[in-house]
Amino acid sequence: MNAHHISEDDLLLYSLQSLSAGQTAAAELHLETCPECSRNLSEISGDLVLLSLSVEPQPIPSGARERFLKRVASESQTAAPVGEFTAAAPRRQPILSDPPEPSRVIRQIQPRRSWFPVLIPWAAAFALLVLTGFLGNRNQKLSELLDIDKGQIAQLSAQAGRAQQVLDALTAPAAKSVTLTEGKQTPPPSGHTSYLAEKAALVFVGNNLKPIAGDKTYELWIIPEDGRAPLPAGLFRPDDHGAASVVLPPLPAGVPAKAFAVTVERAEGASSPTMPIVLSGAAGL
Repeated sequence: MNAHHISEDDLLLYSLQSLSAGQTAAAELHLETCPECSRNLSEISGDLVLLSLSVEPQPIPSGARERFLKRVASESQTAAPVGEFTAAAPRRQPILSDPPEPSRVIRQIQPRRSWFPVLIPWAAAFALLVLTGFLGNRNQKLSELLDIDKGQIAQLSAQAGRAQQVLDALTAPAAKSVTLTEGKQTPPPSGHTSYLAEKAALVFVGNNLKPIAGDKTYELWIIPEDGRAPLPAGLFRPDDHGAASVVLPPLPAGVPAKAFAVTVERAEGASSPTMPIVLSGAAGL
């Protein structure tokens, strides 16, 4: 069988399952050992599939099926032996009443080499590339929105924490509330301090404070209960009405206060209080 090849017409009839049982068995045996005929059969099968997809279904003419089966039967009776399939085998002349040969219909409608199978992988790759770019851009935008939300949450959390510290310094049972006075002047300068040592939360409000030079400032001090050196607790300058405040200055936590004091220092502040002390007050229990 390797010395001969199956003709295209017979391959077409084989694809249409129109060969006799003996011819079909011989063709299958030949196709197992002949790559060229196998390749031709694959191309013909592909043409048939594309033809079925590209042609609108039409009703079978009356009597066409009977004529086709009669023709196949007559060709099967007069066909050469199975082992004599060749590309040069003589073909019968078409009868005017017969339908056109399938092999010729296929050659007229669909070329052998179609670009359709080549286009499909490229179209799929392009679609995958577009989808990947879209998803990447969407992920980047979602990440940016998530970062913005995290920043807003952190800011709100910090504000809530600061508000809680102010509330603790003013209302906690352990907070010390002290009023600082200068003397018997009318109205005398005064300062009120609320301090919660365990949370390092301090709020100071001063009233009727005397104005000071531009190169000077008031400085608040915590006098520790354990005898350590005074701890600076914030700088402030009074407004035109003598009012000033210090709210949550940076302080170490856990420093118990024995007393509070206010001195006048250089504009940049001092590391230890300078006499005289203008306001002072002892921390009550």
